[in-house]
Amino acid sequence: MRNDVSVFCGPRKCGSNLVGARIPRGKVITTARGSSTGELEGHASSRLPPQPCSWGQSSDLLSRIDLDELMKKDEPPLDFPDTLEGFEYAFNEKGQLRHIKTGEPFVFNYREDLHRWNQKRYEALGEIITKYVYELLEKDCNLKKISIPVDATESEPKSFIFMSEDALTNPQKLMVLIHGSGVVRAGQWARRLIINEDLDSGTQIPFIKRAMDEGYGVIVLNPNENYIEVEKPKIHVPSSSDSSDEPAEKRERKDKVSKETKKRRDFYEKYRNPQREKEMMQLYIRENGSPEEHAVYVWDHFIAQSAAENVFFVAHSYGGLAFVELMIQREADVKSKVTAVALTDSVHNVWHQEAGKTIREWMRENCCNWVSSSEPLDTSVESMLPDCPRVSAGLRSGISATLI
Repeated sequence: MRNDVSVFCGPRKCGSNLVGARIPRGKVITTARGSSTGELEGHASSRLPPQPCSWGQSSDLLSRIDLDELMKKDEPPLDFPDTLEGFEYAFNEKGQLRHIKTGEPFVFNYREDLHRWNQKRYEALGEIITKYVYELLEKDCNLKKISIPVDATESEPKSFIFMSEDALTNPQKLMVLIHGSGVVRAGQWARRLIINEDLDSGTQIPFIKRAMDEGYGVIVLNPNENYIEVEKPKIHVPSSSDSSDEPAEKRERKDKVSKETKKRRDFYEKYRNPQREKEMMQLYIRENGSPEEHAVYVWDHFIAQSAAENVFFVAHSYGGLAFVELMIQREADVKSKVTAVALTDSVHNVWHQEAGKTIREWMRENCCNWVSSSEPLDTSVESMLPDCPRVSAGLRSGISATLI
């Protein structure tokens, strides 16, 4: 089911057209069996008398090994394809992900009773789809991939955004798209919708194409690309036997303790990391280490430099919070360039973010937040926050692009 939500660009200030959105709804997904304590009530084991044990010994064991970790040891290798074809999936002419042989939609529970393995498989597919969407942005939407920071050295971590050819030179109007938090990257609204629905529902591509047809320049932010991951260097711990000035007897005792400690550590590691997954560390991208930092950086280096007389934002979920933070840090500049803001299920909070009175007043006049609601489309929805109007996005889910 889908729903076209007409998102206007500000009834009082803007006579030009902006966008419409169908907001993605989250589904309740069970991530672990037996996660509710209530499920254990009445179970036979709950009626057994307490068993005598050494508290120190049992608590140490329980703190190191739990049931989920024990179950990992029998899972298949976490070795997944790196292409859609390898997964035997492809997007059909309707933009739906389908199995090449059966024509069936994606199946999450590919292997029964192996939730962790299935989740890893899903994540591997998601990474491939992220790259696929990047290709569509460049090939189908004719956007340019721009590296940031703009003055990055060869060796430092980098991110990127996407821009249309005329993003900085279009004298009339510029549209800026900001997605929400999580695994989504530039060009996406919701990975779940891309995989389970279609590309039009889960990506920003329909917005981008229609915007360009209507004469907008376009900038697509990438606020979740905050760091790169590299493998942790292995730290060499010198053996105690290296201390040649110690007495031989003492050195032997220390070596014996060290070997026992290593044996216990290896035993636990077998359960904690059964497939010897690499230990990774994060290297943050300069001035883009969070969605809020990223929004301010792109504003300073691109949006503020654009020739557009009218700038329009479409911000979903955490993207709305990032926009409010941008306003707080660049209030005068934002007011001078931004004509209207379309928010969809924005999670911003003017109190927690300490947005001042002048910002709240500006948001009331220039922003609108389409929120999940059972009320008919565009019905006013009450809010506890004194910022922008909130209206219903309607009953059905998804994101579409209907520029009006």
